[in-house]
Amino acid sequence: MTKSMTAFARVQTSLEQGELIWEIRSVNHRFLELFLKMPDDFRAKEINIRETIQQRLNRGKVECYLRFNASTQGTGTIGINRERAQGIIDACHDINGLMHQPSDVNPIDILQWPGVVEEAKLDMTPVLEASEVALNEALDELVANREREGLRLRDMILQRCDAIQQIVDETRKNMPEIHARYQQKLRDRLDELKIEVNQDRLEQELVHLIHKMDVDEELDRLDSHLQEMNDVLKRDEAVGRRLDFLMQELNREANTLGSKSAAISSTNASVELKVLIEQMREQIQNIE
Repeated sequence: MTKSMTAFARVQTSLEQGELIWEIRSVNHRFLELFLKMPDDFRAKEINIRETIQQRLNRGKVECYLRFNASTQGTGTIGINRERAQGIIDACHDINGLMHQPSDVNPIDILQWPGVVEEAKLDMTPVLEASEVALNEALDELVANREREGLRLRDMILQRCDAIQQIVDETRKNMPEIHARYQQKLRDRLDELKIEVNQDRLEQELVHLIHKMDVDEELDRLDSHLQEMNDVLKRDEAVGRRLDFLMQELNREANTLGSKSAAISSTNASVELKVLIEQMREQIQNIE
């Protein structure tokens, strides 16, 4: 299935220990470029997280953000580093012994001293496990969004392919008439100039000129590339690079068609082809 590289997903999971939030954004890029931002408590899982993302995505610039808001409920008690607090109190008593007007030790001041109050340690094992489950849910949502956008891009590209095919078929149908008009125009011009020419020689030159103007090969290659486009868009794999290559081939044939043009209609056909190809190229840049 054709997938876009542009998508967004957000998953929020509530746990007894707190709230997990995954946000994943992806945009187009030549390769898979992964940026991961998470709290330090989750760094032990970083390799697993990267491997999980790489298994699900092939291309794109992907930004992943993990936030964890620890729960403040259920802690009940305040952890105190008693050894450090006692050391501060003893130091205060020593200072009071040196002062003429000693002051009482304020417990609030002791609690505010760095290292006295210790944060209660959470059991992070269930949180780490839940973060991996939530990551897969976020990736499911991201891939689904990529697929929906990819279907829209696929339909747009197929519409442009149909339009190109119509131009190719019309050009092929008009070429015999264009060649005939071109030959007649040359003959009329020679008659106006009243120049005596060798008819055999004239026929040879006309054949040579018509051969130079012949675009059957270019039209056949355009047919082939369009068929390949349809086949590629049906594949269940990353097809963006192959489609981009086909755009180069289509554009090459359109340029050759324009350079061989001997009539306004074929020149216009070449211009229309390049406009349609450029429209497809812009959208294909977003396909995985």
